[in-house]
Amino acid sequence: MSDKTVKNEEISFKEIISQAKKWLAYLLSQWKIICIGGLIGAFLGIGYSIIKKPVYKAYLSFALEDEKGGGVGGALGLASTLGLDLGGSSGGMFAGANLTELFKSRSMVEKTLLAPVLLDGKKISLAEMYIQNNEWRENWSKKPELKNIQFLPDENRKGFTRVHDSILGSIYGKLSKDGLKVGQRDKKISIVTMEVTSTNELFAKYFCEALAKEVGKFYIDTKSKKARINMNILEHQVDSIRSELNGAITGVALANDNTFNLNPALNIRRAPSSRRQVDVQANTAILTELVKQTELAKVTLRRETPLIQIIDRPILPLTKERFGKAKGIIIGGFLFGFLTVLGLVVRKVFKEMDL
Repeated sequence: MSDKTVKNEEISFKEIISQAKKWLAYLLSQWKIICIGGLIGAFLGIGYSIIKKPVYKAYLSFALEDEKGGGVGGALGLASTLGLDLGGSSGGMFAGANLTELFKSRSMVEKTLLAPVLLDGKKISLAEMYIQNNEWRENWSKKPELKNIQFLPDENRKGFTRVHDSILGSIYGKLSKDGLKVGQRDKKISIVTMEVTSTNELFAKYFCEALAKEVGKFYIDTKSKKARINMNILEHQVDSIRSELNGAITGVALANDNTFNLNPALNIRRAPSSRRQVDVQANTAILTELVKQTELAKVTLRRETPLIQIIDRPILPLTKERFGKAKGIIIGGFLFGFLTVLGLVVRKVFKEMDL
């Protein structure tokens, strides 16, 4: 490197130091304006902390136990050797992230919003509670199409219009974006944690519990649906065959009564009794097999029905987070102080450019 290059670098470094001192001296000379900007920001931060509503967080966690082995597996193995299909399932439909997405699905959230809650002695839906909490009806009073909109507790959505669906969709969007978090602490552990955030403490608690109940019901019904259908069919067949068997037994008794003291030479009169006896034997064999299958189906249903065990429920008072005054002073003062400095720098640059 030549001496000329070293000298140019030294000059450039000296110029940078000189400019930095110049700007520092300028900003120090404007300390009153910067302090005023910081004070204004601090007061605005205090005001925001007072106006800002506190946020409540409801936590709920539960464990999933999905029985797949043990003695039931032996019963199912025996059933398979007999050629019986008892409706077993792989159980992977709601594993891991799928279960988490089920909590966040629009269907589950909207069903939960239509669940009834008791508020001030009046039964209303969670959707109505959300609307009241966010004071939406004050704006709706000026709109005829929204003025008389009501969300009564009704999971079947009877009488709902396009406007109802639109409002529920809006509530779902806000909840899924800011108010609902679901996840597993560890993929190796079947413990699901749910967090509901709201400015209304009761809404956070009620919605958290109602969503867990709704998803749990759907999860159990779906997981055990095939086994339950199979068991119901078998029970219906058992009742039907038992009725036929009872009728056949009655028929045998009636035919025997009709052939009482019959001449041994008239064997044709004994044919109805023999046919009825065959029906009794056939229905007895069928009923015995169906009863075995029904009992195995009950075992399968118990196996396919998962256990959802609540570990932690939201308990009042909930965890409360608010924008504190000290935080407002620090953030507001720093932000407005920085903006004031930036404004002074920009103003000075423009003045020098005009010169």
